Amino acid sequence: MEQAAMSRAVAIEVLDHDGQPRWIHKVQAWPLRIGRSPDCDLVLDDPHLAGEHALLYWDDAGGRLSVQLQPSVNGGWLGEQALQIGQAVEWPDARVLTLGLSRLRVRSLRQGLAPERALPAAGRASPWRRAWVPAMVLLWAWLLWFDQWASVDPGTAWVEFVGPVLAPLGVAAVWSATWALVTQVFRRWFAYAEHLKRTLVCVLALHLIGMLLPNLAYALNVPRLMALDTLLFPVGLALLLWWQARLVWPRAERALGLSLGLMLLLGLGVTVAKRQEQQHWFGPSYLSALPPPVFRLAAPQPPQALIDSLRPLEAQLRRQAEKDNDGPSQDGNE
Repeated sequence: MEQAAMSRAVAIEVLDHDGQPRWIHKVQAWPLRIGRSPDCDLVLDDPHLAGEHALLYWDDAGGRLSVQLQPSVNGGWLGEQALQIGQAVEWPDARVLTLGLSRLRVRSLRQGLAPERALPAAGRASPWRRAWVPAMVLLWAWLLWFDQWASVDPGTAWVEFVGPVLAPLGVAAVWSATWALVTQVFRRWFAYAEHLKRTLVCVLALHLIGMLLPNLAYALNVPRLMALDTLLFPVGLALLLWWQARLVWPRAERALGLSLGLMLLLGLGVTVAKRQEQQHWFGPSYLSALPPPVFRLAAPQPPQALIDSLRPLEAQLRRQAEKDNDGPSQDGNE
């Protein structure tokens, strides 16, 4: 008797527009009447429902929950299946029942109770783990200061460093606050610290890789490594957008990833089309900034190697010269 009573323990979740439970109704007796009338067992404030819109039955022998649609104007749907009036249909767990504009989901012990989840690490983080965000802010501020220091003349006043250092930090703070407001709207959670942490992780990775690539290209004599610099920002931005949006809409992470991936491929395709006219696709074929010679690991090449590498340009330059000679001069004469 006790086991049968436990198997009949059912709760009906009334879902919001994001699929999250707005409130939960514990079933006390069977059958359960659902509708807009106060006489029903589950009363829904939905003008698109009949007074008594549906009935729920529990079958002890088969351990089944069935829904039966009552006469109404708008009917109902069980997942993608349209319900027929008067026909009893089994309602499995996790399947959404749509009545009017109301969306319901059943939760029972037919499939067992899911194990208890551990609290997120952020909710019980140690002081060392809570110090990650300030540490990343300080590290990024130092990298920004170093970039500015390396690009100005010695003896430059310290006020020249304030803008280049504080402006990116301010942009990251506003970016994270905006995402936190979006999270507050959709999940009722102002996750500013989490969004700021994800932002800092991405921008620090992009900054460090951007500093490392020229040094590796110079040290290993592989100029084409600089091609990654062109891909770095759009790929990093797409990953950051996906990571931030995944926190707001966790159930749509695949759709978000697919959409951002297609947009990224489209943007890179446009970049390739533009760069073909410049005789390179991604990045220059030379190093625009030379690190200190101490970083050079590749063996030096003789001057003849440079001359040989430039020979393919001879034909292109000859064609360009002939084209220029065939055109009119600036004074209009041939």
